[in-house]
This record gives sequence, structure tokens and C-alpha cells, in this order.
Amino acid sequence: MEAIDNFAKKQTRVYMFMPNLIGYTRVILAFLSFLFLPCCPITAMTCYSLSCILDALDGTAARRYNQCSQFGAVLDMITDRFTSSALICYLAMVWPKWTFVFQFLIALDFSSHYFHMYSSLASGSPSHKILKEDAPKILKLYYSDRRVLFTVCFFNEAYYVLLYLSSAYYGTIFTFQFWAILSWIFLPVFVFKQSLNVIQMLGACLNLLEADEKKIKESQEKAN
Repeated sequence: MEAIDNFAKKQTRVYMFMPNLIGYTRVILAFLSFLFLPCCPITAMTCYSLSCILDALDGTAARRYNQCSQFGAVLDMITDRFTSSALICYLAMVWPKWTFVFQFLIALDFSSHYFHMYSSLASGSPSHKILKEDAPKILKLYYSDRRVLFTVCFFNEAYYVLLYLSSAYYGTIFTFQFWAILSWIFLPVFVFKQSLNVIQMLGACLNLLEADEKKIKESQEKAN
């Protein structure tokens, strides 16, 4: 551990920051999981799960070594998005009747986080996790309490994993088999996460509209 600390503290180039090295590892593990999806369920989900678990460590490393960066924040969010989306695409292949639902989930996920990230940058916020005072309380709780953030994200990703394992071993989730039963247990938190995505997107849209209205009003006042 001391050797890792010494290595991390000596890094001055952003691309070699410890949280970014963790981010690169996440990307490699994610693509390995995609490679094994058609043939090796346990190997695929082990790689996928490790990639998701490391998501909780890059933020810790950034704070521990004071290595927060815009590059790292974008790398983290992009990795989250494409990792989930790739697995959802595969689920749409094995369960074609649910394709529209999976397409909707990808669209909601990308739209929500893009609007939120852009809104945060436009408002000058140092992080997309720092919300305005008038932001919805449930969203502020989600981003301010790491335990809530980790739990909700864990259940969300785990639900996709359980859907995949159910498809690989049973071909359905409507069965009293282990992975299928777990998927139903995890479903309420998964639905809650999607509702947070909706709230986040609507809030970000309103913030951007408010900022645009303010600029228009200021320009009109200057013109008069």
C-alpha cells in the first residue's frame, strides 16, 4: 500500500493520476466482458462487475491523492455510460421483444447524464455532483451521500447483470431460479434509479432554460 501511495503522490501528469489509471483498467475490463458475453457468462460478469466496483474506487483515489481532474470526471462518466449501454444492447439481442424498453433505457441514461453534465458546466459548478440549493431533495441526497449513491448504482448495474445471467441460464426471468428471483428483488431499486434519471434530466433542462432566459433578458436590457 505504501508503494502505491508513493507512486501516486509522485504523479504530476494528469493522464497518470491514480484515479485515471483505475479508469483505464475499468475500460479494459469492460471490453473483456463484452468479448465473453456470448460464450462465458461467469467470466463476462466477473469482468463487468470488477469494472463497476472500481467505479467506487476512482473517486476515493481522487480525493485521497488530491487528483481530481476534468479528464477523470469525463472518463468516469463516459465509461459508466458505454459499459451499461453495451450490456443493454446485448440484452436487446437475447430478448428482442423487449428491444423498445432497452432502447428507452439507453436513451434516458445518456440524455439524463448529458443534460446534467452540460448544465453543471454551464453554471460553473466544479462538479456534476454539486447541485444547486433548489435542486430536488432526493437528487441532492443521491449525490451528496456516497452510501446512497453506491447502493443505488450497485443495484442498477446488478439488475442488468441478473437479467443477463437469467437469459444465459434460464432464457427467462419468469422462473423460480436463483438469478431470476434476485432480479425481481433488485427491480424496485432499479426502477427508482430510472426515476432519478428522469428527475435529473428535467431539472437540468429547467436550469438550462432558466440560464437562456436570463441571457436573453440581459441582452434585451442592454439593447434598450
